[in-house]
Amino acid sequence: MRVGGEWAYVCLLAGLANRGITGHSAGTGRTADLVMAAFATLGFPLTEVEVFHTDRGGGFDDARIDGPLDVFDIGGSPSGKGDPYDNAVVESTNRLLKKGLIYRNHHTGLEQPRSDLNDYVWWSDDQRLHSTPGYRSPNEFTQQGLVL
Repeated sequence: MRVGGEWAYVCLLAGLANRGITGHSAGTGRTADLVMAAFATLGFPLTEVEVFHTDRGGGFDDARIDGPLDVFDIGGSPSGKGDPYDNAVVESTNRLLKKGLIYRNHHTGLEQPRSDLNDYVWWSDDQRLHSTPGYRSPNEFTQQGLVL
């Protein structure tokens, strides 16, 4: 997204179990710092993360990301060339974020998109009904103890 004439980036960590957004961050670079900031917003320990899926971008090829993945035994799943199915959930989440937040707003500084992102994540996880978890919000699905 463009912020004040410069590029800003969003990192979303999607939960496959309930289709929620489990972690998120926004920053000025597509770097390991962006990913680590998203990990820092998780509401549960990294030991509960089983797979970390990224696109094939060079910003995700960093020892600072690999370190926690190794320490917490988190499997990597970079999307394979020509294999669009392994990241369909994240791509869908990103598409909805772009339609619902990024394309609708004009930001002049980074603080506003960060605040808007927090609001969007709350709405997506607590209010928005998702078809995969039976037309429940991700948090409602989890609170009911349901499993996909």
